Amino acid sequence: MPLEREEKEKLIKKFKTHDSDTGSSEVQIAILTNEINQLTGHLKTHKKDFSSRRGLLRKVGLRRRLMRYIQKESPERHEALVKKLKLG
Repeated sequence: MPLEREEKEKLIKKFKTHDSDTGSSEVQIAILTNEINQLTGHLKTHKKDFSSRRGLLRKVGLRRRLMRYIQKESPERHEALVKKLKLG
């Protein structure tokens, strides 16, 4: 279930780091978080959808790697992102 175009543009606008930013780590993490939340809801009703579960686990792993990268590069940006996305 890919994100709608308007929803994706709204996330990019909210998390971009500069004017022409569309793919920074913050933007990627925000998009992944939104997709993870959607897939989690889907899997609550479709418990046996194992291919979607596999996709969810892949997205969670990718987000974890990106979060680790941001934490290593700039702990302040990491903290701000965690608060903004309400993660942990």
